[in-house]
Amino acid sequence: MKDSPSPPAQVNSPFELLKNAEFAWLLSSNFSFFFAMQAQNVMRAWLAFKLTDSELALGVVMFAIAIPMFFLSPIGGMMTDRADRRSLIMKGQAAVFLIDLVILILLLTGYLEFWHLLCSAVIIGSAFPFIMPSRNAIVVNIVGKTNLERAMALNMGGVNMCRVLGPAIAGLLIDIAGDGYAYILGVSLYGLALVFITRVSKSRAETDGEILSPKDSIIEGFVYIKEHRLVGILLIFGLVPMFVAMPFQNLLVVFAEKVWEVGPRGFGFLGASFGVGGIVGSLWVAVMKSTHGRLNWMMASILIFGITLFFFAISPYFYLGLLLAFLANVFMSVLNTLNNTSIQLLIPDRVRGRITSFLMMSFSLPLLGTLPVAAVAEAYSAPVAVAMTSVLIIIAALLFYGLSWNLRNMDAQVKTAKRFN
Repeated sequence: MKDSPSPPAQVNSPFELLKNAEFAWLLSSNFSFFFAMQAQNVMRAWLAFKLTDSELALGVVMFAIAIPMFFLSPIGGMMTDRADRRSLIMKGQAAVFLIDLVILILLLTGYLEFWHLLCSAVIIGSAFPFIMPSRNAIVVNIVGKTNLERAMALNMGGVNMCRVLGPAIAGLLIDIAGDGYAYILGVSLYGLALVFITRVSKSRAETDGEILSPKDSIIEGFVYIKEHRLVGILLIFGLVPMFVAMPFQNLLVVFAEKVWEVGPRGFGFLGASFGVGGIVGSLWVAVMKSTHGRLNWMMASILIFGITLFFFAISPYFYLGLLLAFLANVFMSVLNTLNNTSIQLLIPDRVRGRITSFLMMSFSLPLLGTLPVAAVAEAYSAPVAVAMTSVLIIIAALLFYGLSWNLRNMDAQVKTAKRFN
């Protein structure tokens, strides 16, 4: 087995991390994978809407992804802390590549039906709980804790760049060349991601020598969260904006087709505008000289996100909507990067996979929320559904801050954890 390289010394700029070949290959794999994922999300929504002409169908597809993601996440986290993290990433990505290849063949041959999309969504939702915890956990093995915040911000910048390129290029390809070419792009990039991850070294979690049974290992993760309240609070707090963001992204096709009537090209530009904001937000965190006072940044970001998205929902103008989508995701990206990095800094490596898997479980809950939001959108309208949930997010964020002493004292606890973990 090839050993993981020694972590580099602390860097002054996030871009210095690219000199680490392991991290550069990981970023390349992440970029290819998330580019494909964003492009295929656009394609999946487009095809579902095209096959059914129903807003509710969009929620059903996301629900099919969310259910296995939620229930398999603890197993994926347990495996991340026990097995080779690179191997888990490779096997999960191979499963996603193969099922999307099947969908591509059905699409090109004219046999694609809505139930095919549902079946593929279940398989993809089953693979993500093994890919995502391992992807997050392996970063600290490569760059070390001293560089973790910059590495995660740089990674998030790449992921958000995919939010720009994926939807924009998929939307343009649908408009110019048709569904098939757009889907070929996503499948090809999934293949590239699989090739790139083979260049990363095998990596396992640090342990204290005790080997628990799989069941006890999963239970230990839940016990850790119970005993470390701030970690659990941040896991839940990170959900708050996602309950708007997930349904909102899923309903972009409805805004493009029914609200502003701008077609697939406008649909792609809406997704791209959201993604550009994500890049700006992630890089903003990456170049911060200091993230002291991160709680203030997080609270300001979630409130501005909610307010901006509310005005997006009620905007009668497409170009104003593009600007508001951009601003909303700037602040959502700042919040997500600071929140997720705070969790990673608070936890020891021996439980990193399992705690990261709980992030995955929490990520699946907003996907489950797309179904009722989609139902509201179908019964009333997409603008009404997004505006209502935006208001609820603002209220929830204020309640979190007011009721949680641990959240209000987060900065001191993160500072202590950075010193001793």
